[in-house]
Amino acid sequence: MHHDLILKGARVIDPSQNHDGVCDVAFAEGRVSGFGRDLPAGPATQVRDMAGAIVTPGLIDLHTHVYWGGTSIGIDADEFCRTSGVTTSVDTGSAGPGNFAGFRKHVIDRSEARILAYLHVSFAGIFAFSKTIMVGESRDPQLMAPREAVEVAEANRDVIVGIKVRVGRNSSGDQGTAPLNIALQVAEETGLPLMAHIDEPPPSYEEVLAMLRPGDVLTHAFRPFPNSPVTAQGAVKPALRDARARGVLFDIGHGKGSFAFKTARAMLAGGFLPDTISSDVHQLCIDGPAFDQVTTMSKMLCLGMSLHDVIAASTVNAAVALKRMEYGTLKVGALGDATVLSVRDGAFDYVDTRGEHMTGAQRIFSEGVVLRGRWWHPS
Repeated sequence: MHHDLILKGARVIDPSQNHDGVCDVAFAEGRVSGFGRDLPAGPATQVRDMAGAIVTPGLIDLHTHVYWGGTSIGIDADEFCRTSGVTTSVDTGSAGPGNFAGFRKHVIDRSEARILAYLHVSFAGIFAFSKTIMVGESRDPQLMAPREAVEVAEANRDVIVGIKVRVGRNSSGDQGTAPLNIALQVAEETGLPLMAHIDEPPPSYEEVLAMLRPGDVLTHAFRPFPNSPVTAQGAVKPALRDARARGVLFDIGHGKGSFAFKTARAMLAGGFLPDTISSDVHQLCIDGPAFDQVTTMSKMLCLGMSLHDVIAASTVNAAVALKRMEYGTLKVGALGDATVLSVRDGAFDYVDTRGEHMTGAQRIFSEGVVLRGRWWHPS
């Protein structure tokens, strides 16, 4: 078989195939075309020596905000993805049915990096989120747009992967679970999964979990008190284990205020790993405390997750949440996306959303990206 590109001799970690060892990965016509030792190169094949590097399936950041120019929190997807090793950025509710057409035309369709989206059930999505203006888009029931959300989701099935709603004191005021109930109706009508944001009560963490269905995602799952998933004594609350048993997925969603080392230590000590690791990167946290996907992954690595589990939570597990199994894998025939990483030893400073600093012994760095079968890194 003719290969356009071969990444040669890397340590390839692909949790979708339970593979961790040295081999080659090849790409042709935008797909993975080879996986194994000593893949043959043709006269036109670009061969990159990856000895000493780690190659993984293309990283999926399950929670981002990349409606650049259309919302105050949007960042540039291509710039972010190229430097942070992300090949698929999943925008979670930046746009609602009232402005999704602009998001698609001006950002999604023009981006080199792959963008998928959870559509917000609120008409204009997250429309007033900045350093000076904070208006929860779920506070006013008049902004809920279930009919329009169904129409837009049905018309954009190729890029809309789910429905998003934000609930909590900051995003929905005194509405409690009412916006979540509306969003669940949209999710049921469209047959799509739901991603629920949770911040401070009301509603409680347990109330939100009780309403989620198998395949739905709770983001900000490792958030600090109040609405922490652990008790004052550090035990994982029973409601989380019950929800996981019925298929609810738990996502990090670091962001500006939704991840605490104290919570993460307790969750991992209780054997409760996140299903997915995501940055929730946006304008208010891209310069800290979240920074990017590989920094969020590094924090979880230094807190005690294995490198295999960290990579799984950013590749195949995210693909499961998206219900798109050609993502997050290097199986032959899959999407031709890969990320080149290194893990360096040292003393690295990390900070959570409550200002706690942690010195970690390792850090994950992005060294390059293959996107649609082609080398997509500036170096």
